[in-house]
Amino acid sequence: MKIERHWLMTGAAVVVALGAGFGAARLIDPPASPEAHAGEEHAEEEGGGEEGVIALSPADAAKAGVSVVGVERGGGGELTLAGRVDFAPGAEAVVDAPLPGAVVRVHVGVGSRVSVGTPLATLRSPEGAASRATADAAQASAEAAQAAERRDRTLFERGYVARARLEITEAETRRAEAELRAARARSSAYGAPGADGLVVVRSPVVGVVTRLTTAPGQVLHEEDQEVAAIADASRIELVFEASPAVSGRVKVGDTVSGRTADGQTVAGVIVALSPANAAGVVTLRAQPTGGALPPAGTILSARVATGAGDGAIVVPTDAVQSVEGSPSVFVVDGNGFRVRPVVTGRVSEGRTEILSGLTGAERIAGAGAFLLKAELAKGEAEHGH
Repeated sequence: MKIERHWLMTGAAVVVALGAGFGAARLIDPPASPEAHAGEEHAEEEGGGEEGVIALSPADAAKAGVSVVGVERGGGGELTLAGRVDFAPGAEAVVDAPLPGAVVRVHVGVGSRVSVGTPLATLRSPEGAASRATADAAQASAEAAQAAERRDRTLFERGYVARARLEITEAETRRAEAELRAARARSSAYGAPGADGLVVVRSPVVGVVTRLTTAPGQVLHEEDQEVAAIADASRIELVFEASPAVSGRVKVGDTVSGRTADGQTVAGVIVALSPANAAGVVTLRAQPTGGALPPAGTILSARVATGAGDGAIVVPTDAVQSVEGSPSVFVVDGNGFRVRPVVTGRVSEGRTEILSGLTGAERIAGAGAFLLKAELAKGEAEHGH
């Protein structure tokens, strides 16, 4: 009995001790209130941000390498053609020396801007010296004939010579004056050379020197007298060469969208298609539709829209990213980008047709959209933790 009473008393003491410990714990760490739980959940929402939105302004996105483009309307067929930037017909003038000779001095360089009459080169020409000598001799003959006519007219008026003599003198004067005019015209066509044969070749147009084919000491012969080429830099066009089969799919008025090797974009409208030449090549010429153009001679690759198309919404293929397994684009929304799921259609020449998900008025992330996708995944990962 004593033993049983001992164990009963021991068990009661243990129960009392446990109860006291639990009560102390409740006093040290009281349970959180419902308001506290609500505050914690609100704090988590504020820290995580709105789902599917990247808080990155378009300006900051551009600095990070993300371009912002407008949604386009396209459809129809497209062709890809290789071409170049070139001067329009009549925009470039090749300047030849008016006569053969040795180049003494070159006054300009490639890229120099010139006006009408600007000196291009000076050369010394034996033919030029002979032309000047002929003009000088013709002038002397004309002056002598005019003096003889004045003398005979005075003598005729005084009755010392017959009218027939005066008429012969007058005719000689007219002949000498005609020879002088011809000599001066020839000398002017030669660039009005000096008595030493120096001739200054001058620009006949306003423009930029695009080619220079002379150097001091070079001798220009009758069969090769080119000095320089000058072009009106404002008269630029896009030129493409294609097969007759390809040219049959385009027409005047079709649009051209091109890109140079360094990424500069150009746009234009086809204004002329030439017949196939002996090599079976058709030349397409397009008039630029605005914006800065690269210099003549720049090679480019361009898309030619063939026909008006069906007006479908198209975006750069780089703009379409897979987000959670669905094709999506990043639409500019306020001061950030919002993920917008889309349904895609045809993909052609770097552009993707959007069947649904866009209205056509949006501005979206184009090249570099994958950076936004990576930023979105990073934000979701941090939110998950």
